[in-house]
Amino acid sequence: MLGTFAARELELPLHHPFKIARGEESSARTVVLAMHLDGIAALGESAPIARYGESVASVLAFFATYAPTTTSPYRLEELLDPRIAPAARCALDLALHDWIGKATGRPLYELFGLDPERTPSTSFTIGIADPETTLQKVDEVRTHPILKVKLGIGSRDEQIATIEAIRARYTGTIRIDANEGWSVDEAIATLRELERFEIELCEQPIPAGDPSGLRAISESTRIPIVTDEDSRFAEDLPRLVGCVAGVNMKLVKCGGLRAGLAMIRTARALGLKVMLGCMVESAILATAAAHLSPLVDWADIDGPFLTANDPFVGITYRDGKIVLPSGAGLGVRERHPL
Repeated sequence: MLGTFAARELELPLHHPFKIARGEESSARTVVLAMHLDGIAALGESAPIARYGESVASVLAFFATYAPTTTSPYRLEELLDPRIAPAARCALDLALHDWIGKATGRPLYELFGLDPERTPSTSFTIGIADPETTLQKVDEVRTHPILKVKLGIGSRDEQIATIEAIRARYTGTIRIDANEGWSVDEAIATLRELERFEIELCEQPIPAGDPSGLRAISESTRIPIVTDEDSRFAEDLPRLVGCVAGVNMKLVKCGGLRAGLAMIRTARALGLKVMLGCMVESAILATAAAHLSPLVDWADIDGPFLTANDPFVGITYRDGKIVLPSGAGLGVRERHPL
């Protein structure tokens, strides 16, 4: 028997309501997976994305009847069957990697052959809000080196005014994310007006599934375009070549660390840059992603910044730069262990 697995829901209250073009939340719900085998306790997590038909309930239902097909935790190719839905596979993938790291006494970045000093700085996300609240949020994180500002709702003038007001008081790097909120014409017109504010990149300006639209936008603005919803799996990437500058990879979208590595390698082979993203999640999932961060161009691993009471400790930051924990496996621990 491959140990025991126990999945439970975790609710994470947020410092501020978090609003994007698709909706708003004041707390996030994820699934934490505990794995016990040979005296080693390992952790995994999933933050299911409703847009892809996955939920906390669907992940919990999977683990309620989960029966491993092998007794060896090292047979990852078999255990992480691609037929398992990505959100559930993500939690399982993380727990297995955490267990292997602890069993071998090595942090994941060493198992992947990566230098922990080569981590990038992460952006801090500013959700959609009224102008006064938005500027209050910016003032709270004024010293952070990179902001990612959510757009995609409201008139073009309102969205441009938001960026103008932020740039008037913030001198760091600004990224923007429309979360599929614009049409092709709206994206071109808006981005052309935003060019004067030195925007580093724009994430997913239009609804997914329109590579030619992305190409038209990229050819019409100096702001680099990066996909998110258009780049879920490695097999999605070839159709984006020549259409965008880069792709956003999230562990919960693609199914965990192994699938994430496949996306990064595929993107590199195709000449695409890579952003490492996250959902609103605990330190378990954010830390797992951070172990791959030395491989990427941009990082958006700010979930632990957004939550008000994370019960886990792992990833930390030094002036925005990701700092990986040195403990074995994920290097995550409970904040207040029993």
